Amino acid sequence: MTFPLRIGTRRSKLALAQSGMMQRAIGRALNVPEAEIEAAVPLVEIVTTGDRIQDRRLLEVGGKALFTKEIEEALLAGRIDIAIHSMKDVPAEQPEGLCIAAIPEREDARDAFISRDFDSFDALPFGARLGTASLRRQAQALALRPDLKVEMLRGNIDTRLRRAADGDFDAILLAVSGMTRLGVTDHIREKLSLDAFLPAPGQGALAIQTRAADIDEPWVAALNHPETALCIAAERGAMTALEGSCRTAVGAYALIANDALHLTTEMLSPDGSARWRRVGDLFQPTEADARAMGQRLGGEVHASAGDQEVDPATLDG
Repeated sequence: MTFPLRIGTRRSKLALAQSGMMQRAIGRALNVPEAEIEAAVPLVEIVTTGDRIQDRRLLEVGGKALFTKEIEEALLAGRIDIAIHSMKDVPAEQPEGLCIAAIPEREDARDAFISRDFDSFDALPFGARLGTASLRRQAQALALRPDLKVEMLRGNIDTRLRRAADGDFDAILLAVSGMTRLGVTDHIREKLSLDAFLPAPGQGALAIQTRAADIDEPWVAALNHPETALCIAAERGAMTALEGSCRTAVGAYALIANDALHLTTEMLSPDGSARWRRVGDLFQPTEADARAMGQRLGGEVHASAGDQEVDPATLDG
């Protein structure tokens, strides 16, 4: 192991918080004294295209890969040694030469309901304005409440919370995991049901990406959480089959109970008027088994739902 071991990260407050957690974990796994971790495992801030574009939905400008592309290029070029991503931002296919080396234990995967004036999603009045840039959250909200007016909301968590507090929207939806890592959970009015608001594949988990040649580095096994990795394999298998992207409203969530892996996956029409779902269980599966089940269930959903991809040209704003 050669130091410094450079971690590439987006510049947002959340990305820096997540990368800082992993920086300390990697340093400790390598027995670096606490006072020396920042020098031995430095953070390298990289501004991505997804960070620069804040006035449009990701599906209009190239999808969620815009949050990873520049960081992956730096990894391949040798300017950094490790990349930390939110797993839900990582495309299904890895660029040649790169791999997901470790997946730490997952944070709460649920969506959070935030509102200045209302205590819960069910308490929203008729025609309330709901802020989100997520096609999945839009479709799931409209499936329950077709009367809602869903409006585009992008920006970092602080920006979104401020706009909710200012009354720009009657409510907004965010990931519980990001709010937890930033220490702003006091804004959460309700943690939404995993059934009604099935999370995005990988939501709440982090991906530690390296060059393929570095997959056996000594810190990797210390950071990988096998149960989380198994669940993520199933969810990303479903995402692959569903062609999950910012242009499709898809969800997938896996959990392990009594040695069995339980996976739920779904696709929705963008307006929430139709919802296709499959569930499955596997007893003591390998990651390959989990991925295969995800692909099978996702394929069944996709076959039933057909093409539900949104044309960006049809969107307002």
